[in-house]
Amino acid sequence: MTTLRKVMLVDDEEDIRAIGKLSLGRVGGWETVLAASGNEALTKAAAEQPDLILLDVMMPGMDGPTTFAKLREQPATAATPIIFMTAKVQKQEVARYLELGALGVIGKPFDPMTLPQEIRKLVPG
Repeated sequence: MTTLRKVMLVDDEEDIRAIGKLSLGRVGGWETVLAASGNEALTKAAAEQPDLILLDVMMPGMDGPTTFAKLREQPATAATPIIFMTAKVQKQEVARYLELGALGVIGKPFDPMTLPQEIRKLVPG
């Protein structure tokens, strides 16, 4: 059973980070860690040890799938559950992210009132 206490949101868009923090914190009741890029996510995830990472797919520099692979290479984050967030939720895209080992995919734009509920549906336990 996975108990979520700390959730990390990785997104290059400041407004999405702000809305996500409100949603995860106020609606979900979780401590929230924010990262604006793949590189920042790698450093912060290792230091903060979140119980779950929400990872944007489309980011400049290091995109979501590349960040995902690098998180899996770090011993500190190798087993951390990761959910991708993307505006592109076509079946083949979703299938590809699940094949990488993602817990699931949440479409963007997300509804801040139901985001924690969507996350809980994807997290085992």
